[in-house]
Amino acid sequence: MYSFQQASPAVRKPQPDQRSFQRVSVNLPGRLMLANHEEYECTVLDMSPGDASFICLGRPRMGERIIAYVDHLGRIEGTVAALSDAGFAILLNATDRKREKLAAQLTWIANKHELGLPEDRRHNRLTPRNTSTDLTLDDGRRYPCRIIDLSMSGAAVDIDVRPALGTPVQLGHMKGRVVRHFQEGVAIEFSSVQSKDALTAFL
Repeated sequence: MYSFQQASPAVRKPQPDQRSFQRVSVNLPGRLMLANHEEYECTVLDMSPGDASFICLGRPRMGERIIAYVDHLGRIEGTVAALSDAGFAILLNATDRKREKLAAQLTWIANKHELGLPEDRRHNRLTPRNTSTDLTLDDGRRYPCRIIDLSMSGAAVDIDVRPALGTPVQLGHMKGRVVRHFQEGVAIEFSSVQSKDALTAFL
């Protein structure tokens, strides 16, 4: 099973004030905004909790600030550190806590098939802009959570509690049940396929 670690100095020389991490191939679609507020579709080819490489039609400058919304990961931002013919790489601007969350998310992506996490190919995963909501159990207990990714048939959420598998839950106004546990939280399968309108509050 894949696990993120800081790369050995013999493998990759750390830069000043920038931790070095192993990268993992992710091939995740998303959209990004350049410093001039132009938006472009993009794909993150590989990523670590410290950096990411993109292919994109948008052409930023070295040192330019980039904001991106990436499927399964949500919002990331950073500064351009390298340019290539097809794209560019950024160093992520993130707190240590954010990097830890990214490490967990990337580990989940790298291991999702081995972990048996649901990946309903009938419905595209969407990148939520509004990731904060509540998860309510059937006994009325409510817990704050953060949506990692979302589709019309289910969601993965970052949450501190781990309701038992099969537990009925409500994510915002959408009812479902817990179908998997993973390091950062739980995966939920909705009771019925949601309409795009029902997801609008999060997009």
